[in-house]
Amino acid sequence: MNMRLTQAPIDTLCANALRFLAIDAVEAAQSGHPGMPMGMAEIAVALWTRHLKHDPADPAWPNRDRFVLSNGHGSMLLYALLHLSGYDLPLDELKRFRQLDSRTPGHPEVGHTPGVETTTGPLGQGLTNAVGMALAEKLLAAEFNRPGHTLVDHRTWVFLGDGCLMEGISHEAASFAGVQRLSKLICFWDDNRISIDGDVAGWFADDTPARFRAYGWNVIEAVDGHDVEAVDRAIREARANADNDIGPTLICCRTTIGRGSPARAGTADVHGAPLGADELAATRAALAWPHPPFEIPAEIRSAFDARARGAEQRAAWQAACEAYAEAYPDAAKEFGRRMAGTLPVGFPVLANAILRGVHNEAATLATRKASQQAIGRLARALPELLGGSADLTHSNLTDWPGCGAVRADDAGRHINWGVREFGMAAALNGIALHGGFIPFGATFLVFSDYARNAIRMSALMKQRVVYVMTHDSIGLGEDGPTHQPVEHLPSLRLIPGLDVWRPCDAVETQAAWNAAVMRADGPSLLALSRQNLPHQARDGEQLQAIARGGYVLADAAEPALVIIATGSEVALAMAARATLAAEGVAVRVVSMPCTAVFDRQDAAYRQQVLPPDAPRLVIEAARSDGWWRYLAGVRGAVIGMDGFGESAPAAALLRRYGFEAESVLAHARALLQAA
Repeated sequence: MNMRLTQAPIDTLCANALRFLAIDAVEAAQSGHPGMPMGMAEIAVALWTRHLKHDPADPAWPNRDRFVLSNGHGSMLLYALLHLSGYDLPLDELKRFRQLDSRTPGHPEVGHTPGVETTTGPLGQGLTNAVGMALAEKLLAAEFNRPGHTLVDHRTWVFLGDGCLMEGISHEAASFAGVQRLSKLICFWDDNRISIDGDVAGWFADDTPARFRAYGWNVIEAVDGHDVEAVDRAIREARANADNDIGPTLICCRTTIGRGSPARAGTADVHGAPLGADELAATRAALAWPHPPFEIPAEIRSAFDARARGAEQRAAWQAACEAYAEAYPDAAKEFGRRMAGTLPVGFPVLANAILRGVHNEAATLATRKASQQAIGRLARALPELLGGSADLTHSNLTDWPGCGAVRADDAGRHINWGVREFGMAAALNGIALHGGFIPFGATFLVFSDYARNAIRMSALMKQRVVYVMTHDSIGLGEDGPTHQPVEHLPSLRLIPGLDVWRPCDAVETQAAWNAAVMRADGPSLLALSRQNLPHQARDGEQLQAIARGGYVLADAAEPALVIIATGSEVALAMAARATLAAEGVAVRVVSMPCTAVFDRQDAAYRQQVLPPDAPRLVIEAARSDGWWRYLAGVRGAVIGMDGFGESAPAAALLRRYGFEAESVLAHARALLQAA
């Protein structure tokens, strides 16, 4: 064995192993970000070899610590840690970094690489996911732990950089974490003062420690990020803070980006590009690393190997679970169900019974109010249902009788997120990823723009998150165009994997909620009205057909025209149908509450609902662009919104923009005459 290897401290060797796995993988790919892994290597050694509770043999055991790499561009640091710790991530996968079908993509992706807890790419969202994870841990602990029986007790650790802190979402997340006193959330700030454009002094001069103290965080300053012992001491202090429940902790680690590179350390040049052959060789010499690419000595592998320790930790927890199950068998069973993400036995039958009951009530009310009632019904059957609103509880209508408020000292089920739409959405992803809850969050549909990137991440990660978006059209009225969504429905429908529901009455609202909580492979978004909408009568077959996304609400023999509508415009379609029927014109009305679900149906069903031989008229108070694909090959027209709205009472706006009987009938007659 090389003398230098035997003489160097093992922590130094471990840190350099991480550096060179990252350097070599980026060099092989000719793509990637070596600077952060080189700069945070000692921090990673301190956490992963001394403190992190995890088991590589079972990456999903419920009481593991969660580790989130918020600065996800440094993904090779995480892949190196997972590989060396004993996860099912062979060395060949590191050699295939950023290549097609590899398990080492450019940014960590949950469900793709074992041990990766969340998909981090957009900076700041990893931190915010971690806030959701820490909140889920705290609430589950309050719900399930009993005196002498601790079932839930783990920490959430986060690596983050200057970019995460510059993103506005970091303020939303950190402020919320502080007021909720999420003490088991511990973050490491990679304070290297470099971003892509260079030294951050010209654009990021915040007093970050003061900022986080103002949020209510514990701040540990001036930690030498390249001294494993110093980082270890900071971690022990942070753990003591967590044990004493005095709030989350930020550990400020002063580091040098690209540490070890003679020519590029401390510069932006090492952030996001390979070192190149000459600088790589110089770095090997500077760090006295004699090994060829991807070769790691057994001594270092042994120091990282977490399999024995992890198995022991998991076995101890499983023993605690067995004791818990003996003392509290019902709670133990419920905890297992919740963490598995399965719904209670018989829930689909119950959901159908609820839907029939709502139909029998035949209520006329705003779909936002119908949603509140649906939440209340489902919350009684689903204790895992957890959610709230971004400071619009009494407009979004997200609370329900007996829900209780989530506070630092009170484990209720309704969350007041404050005016933090983006932070709310990304934290919901963290709650869903943690397990044990079905989270939902609400705001006005027009403000989905603030949350959109996190909604996209819900879909990308295939997480069961429910977004409740009210005030869904110009029908909200006097608040004006700043609050009136126009392009939002079609733009949200463009997100792959997101089911956008726009129900036409209380029945479709309940059906949408049923579908959202029963969907285990992705998020759902409910676009809900401010104004009252009339009940639509259906038979039993039609009730079941709502879940197919689009169905025939009212039919006629050999229809001369098919009117497709969503939400508040369904009532308008039904009124037009009645008028045309009186004139001897047969019209079919298709309610299309969710185009994504309808598109997943088989071709025979879709053709049965939308026959190819009749002209089609679409009515929706939103941009019309997305509807034209349903008119391909047939005569058709769309009544939609081609511009912004105005400030006026809803009835006046609807008349102004053509969402009234005369306009619909004029379009219908024009299509019929063209036939």
